[in-house]
This record gives sequence, C-alpha cells and structure tokens, in this order.
Amino acid sequence: MGTAERRRTPGDDLGGRPAERRGPRAGEGETRAAVNGARVGGADDGGGGQARSAYRPLWVEEPAIRRRMPDPVRTSAVRAVLIIAVTLILAMVAFLCTMAGVWLAFPMVLSSIAGTVVATWGALDVWVTRQVWNQRNGVVSAPSSTARALRRERRRARRQARSAARAQERIRRRGGAGQLSHP
Repeated sequence: MGTAERRRTPGDDLGGRPAERRGPRAGEGETRAAVNGARVGGADDGGGGQARSAYRPLWVEEPAIRRRMPDPVRTSAVRAVLIIAVTLILAMVAFLCTMAGVWLAFPMVLSSIAGTVVATWGALDVWVTRQVWNQRNGVVSAPSSTARALRRERRRARRQARSAARAQERIRRRGGAGQLSHP
C-alpha cells in the first residue's frame, strides 16, 4: 500500500467511481486494502476517521539496551573488523593456493602472517582506544561523590606533607641544628 493509497479520502476515488467492495462485509460499508489484506476505513464509514483495525508497521522501534559506542572507539572497531576480514580472506587464499600447488602460495602465506600481526594490532587498538576514552570522558564526578571527597582529602594530606617538608628544609638551610625559633 503506497502513501497515496493510505492518505486517500472518501471523495478522492479515481474518476468519481465508488470504492471497490470485496469480501462478505461489502454491505457493511468496509473495504479491504489490496495489499496484505489490511482493513482500512471505507468510503461510507459512519465514523469518518476510524482507525485501521489490522494495520501493522513493518518494524517497531525499541529502546536501545546498551548505549552507543563513542565515535573513536567505533572507528577503531570498524577498522579492526575490516582488517580481520581481509586477513581471513588472505588466509583462505593462501590455503587454497597451497592445496592447488600454485606458486602464489608462499607469498600468500607470508601476507597472511603479516595480516595476522596487523589484525592483532587492530584488536589491541580497539581495547586501548576504549580504555583511553573511558579514562578521559567516562568518570562522572558529582559533588556528592565519595571518590571526589577521598581525592580531596588525599590532596589536602599531600599539601600538608609538602608544606611540613618545606618547613623542615627551611630550618635545616638556616643552619639551626634542630632549633625551632630564631636566635
């Protein structure tokens, strides 16, 4: 059923002809669509804008279960899949050339070995890119976060330790052997 057929109104029949009636309910004022047997409102429906009773869309949108991968990770994953696919093709051609005894077998075996190394690099690239992205963008720090409070306390303790070390160094530089006040 095309868009024009779905949007047709009772007065839009071609050439002013009445709508074609089919099936046992022709006397009740309902027509059937030509495609898939889906019922739609007919030309002389009493309700005018009655909804389609058996209309089913081709697909139903469902919410995504997992979030979409970040762009850099998705790019490296696509690259890795393409490299792995090419490597598998090289390995298959190398195997077939070896079985056929063709001179191309040895270069294809070498190229499939190199392809395996590159495919391993591609898979590691996906993993590293994902880890880097998570480190840079993955941590959401809310003001009430426990991790944030712990980091703040650690920073404060490090600052106090550094200032105490600087004070001790200052006392040693002045030549006072452990004296706490000025002479």
